[in-house]
Amino acid sequence: MNSSKTPAEILNIAGNEVRISSPDKVVFPEPGLTKLDLVRYYLTVADGALRGAGGRPMVLKRFPKGIGAEPFFQKRVPENHPDFIDTATLHYASGTSAEEAVIRDAAGLAWVVNLGCLDLNPHPVRAEDLEHPDELRVDLDPMPGVDWAQIVDVAYVAREVLDDVGLVGWPKTSGSRGLHILVRIAPQWSYRDVRLAAETLAREVENRAPGLATARWWKEERGESVFVDFNQNAKDRTVASAYSIRPLPDARVSTPLTWDEVTSARPEQFTVPTVLERFAAMGDPHAGIDDAAGTLDRLISLAAGLGPAEKPPRGGEGLGRRQSVMPLIEVARTKTKPEALAALEEWKTRHADLLSALHPADVLVDGMRGSSSLWYRVRVNLQHVPEQERPPQEELIADYDPWAGKEWPGHPGS
Repeated sequence: MNSSKTPAEILNIAGNEVRISSPDKVVFPEPGLTKLDLVRYYLTVADGALRGAGGRPMVLKRFPKGIGAEPFFQKRVPENHPDFIDTATLHYASGTSAEEAVIRDAAGLAWVVNLGCLDLNPHPVRAEDLEHPDELRVDLDPMPGVDWAQIVDVAYVAREVLDDVGLVGWPKTSGSRGLHILVRIAPQWSYRDVRLAAETLAREVENRAPGLATARWWKEERGESVFVDFNQNAKDRTVASAYSIRPLPDARVSTPLTWDEVTSARPEQFTVPTVLERFAAMGDPHAGIDDAAGTLDRLISLAAGLGPAEKPPRGGEGLGRRQSVMPLIEVARTKTKPEALAALEEWKTRHADLLSALHPADVLVDGMRGSSSLWYRVRVNLQHVPEQERPPQEELIADYDPWAGKEWPGHPGS
């Protein structure tokens, strides 16, 4: 062992030994939190964290180089996983499959943190029934220029819709800019049905709060509104579950709330130190979530009344994608977010005369899921720039190809 490294620490957690390598490694410099501090955090809030992620297959989102570098996504459980880690094999629409990790206890939480996971990313199914989700996920994702008060307004509209169809929503901060509402359902519906129900909910929220909320698929058409992201209910999607630590400098936590707290709470209030205090004082506000499973029958019926929804894009990497009705130009494709932001700044320097016409939601910097990591696409919507002043599509400032050298079933040439 390299003498410069701190010796590993062996934790005995309810009879299971978990090895924590480099326990003194500082993961969050700003609050000074080490790897062992994060393990101890998850052990303290294990009851709540396992309520959200326990018993579900999960994608391992690993940060081996720290929060300043891009993570990589590992679907397949490491071959040398301990006996207290269960597994489940998921089959994806792409034709691939993966044997994913399933944690069921506090030792499992410590084990995934030791691998470099900060947040927990479970699928909305239990390992015992992989084809029938027991959770519908409402992701309130604000577009640039949207403040927290607008997110709160949309959350209460979503709650009203859920009440009207006989479902109970459990709010939590996303740990970033948005808000999640979790809805437990009986595991009786397919992924297709659950996604339809989520899309119907989103459309009804938009109908009741036009201008505040949107269910528009195409990002450039959403304006400065809160996107009710039904896409998170697709079969291959995961979201950060309750009590997940997010990779932000202040060690922010995706935190369960009561509905009474939604109006006054702010995401930045909830960090590892403050959530530890909160959990000790009040426990888990979502303690009753598993006793509130409902039915999707009324949402499915509402879908028929609303009529056909907007069609999603087909295929991957733009194949079958419809032509946008917005005057979009693409600026760059990059491997990392800092590179994307640097490319955007270069574009802004080149076109400084246009900046006063752009609205916050006109600048689109999107994290796109690659084969095992994110890549970034930068676009600008010129809808607010007079037509005669709009620049043409130019050569990309950066042109990273996330698919170079990769093959998968159905990929051209594979």
